[in-house]
Amino acid sequence: MPVNTIVVDDHAIVRRGIIQILGDHPEIRIVGEASDYGSLRALLRVQAEVDLLVMDVGLPGKDGIDILKTLRDEMPKLRVLMVSMYPEDQYAVRAFRAGAAGYLNKASAPEKLIEAVSQVIAGRKYVTPEIAQALIENLNAPEGASAHEKLSDREFQTLKLIASGKRLADIAEALTLSPKTVSVYRARILEKMGMANNAELTHYAIKHGLVE
Repeated sequence: MPVNTIVVDDHAIVRRGIIQILGDHPEIRIVGEASDYGSLRALLRVQAEVDLLVMDVGLPGKDGIDILKTLRDEMPKLRVLMVSMYPEDQYAVRAFRAGAAGYLNKASAPEKLIEAVSQVIAGRKYVTPEIAQALIENLNAPEGASAHEKLSDREFQTLKLIASGKRLADIAEALTLSPKTVSVYRARILEKMGMANNAELTHYAIKHGLVE
């Protein structure tokens, strides 16, 4: 039985590349591609059988981890392989907590994508040595070891956007939230991390490699 697969990434060139690589996998059948949550939803309405999503973390509006959390309850049998430009130690733990079956850095060789998909469709988790190390460190980390680990996924997204120099209105648009809600998130971030202003948040994010 072919594994019906949808590729979700907001960059058309990246989608094409993933689809081309997956074309070498004998069990994969691509049934659609999407650039964001809205286009994915439209596909899921017309595509009755979907077994696998290969989905980017950094999507516009509702990001990949938020989408994963939403679909986990609605489609419990759906397997999701997250792909991201972000290093494993930043998002992999959050992705697995949200229900991901695997996490792969986009800098990986094409054969790693085939390997990851094979593991996932076989019903196993795909965990690289880097992810295993991140998971172990997360389990063994003493309380308060990393200030940003205290943040919720949405607060973490907000922190990264603040540190990237985005204005409040830009952050609100990127996350499809109201400016007032973003202000609330910012206040929570400052409180949880024990910082006073955006400059301190930005310095922290750069020091810990949370922004490019």
